[in-house]
Amino acid sequence: MSKLNCLLFISIWLVLRVTWACDDDEEDEPNLPDGRDDSVEDYYAYAYGFTPETWRALYHQPSARSRVPDFSGLYEGRTPNRLHSITNPFKSKKKNAEKEHLQQEGRFAFGGLGANIINTGFFNSRFSPANTWKPFQSLANRIPLSYNPNFDNPFDTFESCTSPNGDDGICAPGSVCSLFGGRPSGSCVLGKVCCIIDTINKCGGTVTINNTYWQSPTYPINAPSTCSLTIRTDTKLTEQLKKPICQIRLDFISFTTAQPTAGTCTDTFQVGETNSKVPPICGDNNGQHMYLDIPSSAITPSNVQLMFTFADGIAIRSWNIKIALLPCGAFYLAPVDCLQYFTSATGRVRSFNWLDTNSTTIRQLNNQNYNICFRTELVAGQTASQMCLSLCSVTNGDAFSITTALKLFKAAAAAAFLAANGGNSATPAQILALTNANNAVTAAQAALSAAQAALTAAAATATILSAVGTSVSTNGVNTATCLYDYLLIPGARDSTNVEADRFCGDALNPAITPVGTSVQVCTPVRPFRMTYRTDNTEAAITAATNILPAQADINNSGFCLIFQEK
Repeated sequence: MSKLNCLLFISIWLVLRVTWACDDDEEDEPNLPDGRDDSVEDYYAYAYGFTPETWRALYHQPSARSRVPDFSGLYEGRTPNRLHSITNPFKSKKKNAEKEHLQQEGRFAFGGLGANIINTGFFNSRFSPANTWKPFQSLANRIPLSYNPNFDNPFDTFESCTSPNGDDGICAPGSVCSLFGGRPSGSCVLGKVCCIIDTINKCGGTVTINNTYWQSPTYPINAPSTCSLTIRTDTKLTEQLKKPICQIRLDFISFTTAQPTAGTCTDTFQVGETNSKVPPICGDNNGQHMYLDIPSSAITPSNVQLMFTFADGIAIRSWNIKIALLPCGAFYLAPVDCLQYFTSATGRVRSFNWLDTNSTTIRQLNNQNYNICFRTELVAGQTASQMCLSLCSVTNGDAFSITTALKLFKAAAAAAFLAANGGNSATPAQILALTNANNAVTAAQAALSAAQAALTAAAATATILSAVGTSVSTNGVNTATCLYDYLLIPGARDSTNVEADRFCGDALNPAITPVGTSVQVCTPVRPFRMTYRTDNTEAAITAATNILPAQADINNSGFCLIFQEK
């Protein structure tokens, strides 16, 4: 009889236990504030009461954007997981019996993994699916586990790192680094490694991961030909899931193509599908950089195109370009419409293809039109109030050569011809003949003598002269100066407060009368910015309606300046 009572007691206890398991089948879903969606990025901030990545909260401020689909895990590629949901571990009461409790599992969720294994292996075969007994259902919630809000996607922080040998990479778990074809080199916090993404050394590849390098192919490059690369930004990609991209920075670790012909690139590097105005460049650009503005990848995916076009002919063609994907809201983003951006109190800024070399050809590139910006820095504990610019120290090259300045002796000779020729303008050949002054017209002898005196005085500085403004007029001869090619520095002035904004010629000097010496110029106009512009030719420009004439440019090289905020 006692055995019968024991069996009856055990049967009743089992029935009651199954009833409790069925009643506790679902956990309340967390309620988000009104007007908020349940996106992966914003969920924890509002449901759990903290901001993801509190150590970088000042740099990344979530903004309203389109719904981003959930993903089931790091290793399931780019396929959306429509069954995925996030539950609140701080609530244990359950109310909705029509949904199945889904607990997200990961590398560190050992409690949930163990409970699921025990439930499935020991008990699921003894009950129907609707009445599965799960005695270890709440085990994971009872074990204190540290939760990393970035666990779902180790790429979402875009934290850069530097390996012991100087390569730039991103911090990621070792297994994920291998999954994306990277190689570990050095370590990061939280057990992650400094992942160096393998270099792309082919034409036609696609980049989706931060700090990827694009190198020239290992095989010979045929010419004429093209070589392109696509940079894909889209928050639907696993590696870009949580932080939308708003800018791309290109660092030209090395860059060598054919030199321009009369200033025009025959080999060209061009950028497409961005909001930035990017001029075509070529030649030598080691150490240069570009910032590319793109729409937020959470709203509009982008396919930025980098393309080399090689003209027929033999030349050295090689490059190594670092590609950095910059998240929206990051403190290190460049201001809008700044192709180059410098973030130090002092440094060196150069035009593309400038090089300290003794060149007998034109290195200044045509069709340049872009802004160069400088972040206002703290100097001696105070915000910089001015930025000063001076020429780089050179060994063989020319640190400042933008448009060949109108020579003083030519202006004087033109004035002499006007006086001797009844006010009629002279042709360049006539001016040259008059400059030689060997066979001057007898009627203009007096004016010619004055022109020869001006020539003698200017001969010593005729090869290096500064220029400012847009044009110069001498006795009726109106000729363009810094109208077609120039460097614009708003509010620039020398130590005597002589001020100018457009600079060209062969010397940096705000003096109205061309001189042959360069001086330091400073500007108080903030934010600090320069604009560099060149037209589409280095040849002489003939006067026409609303077009001022300009003489041909000779061996212009661009500029190299040292900047210092004070």
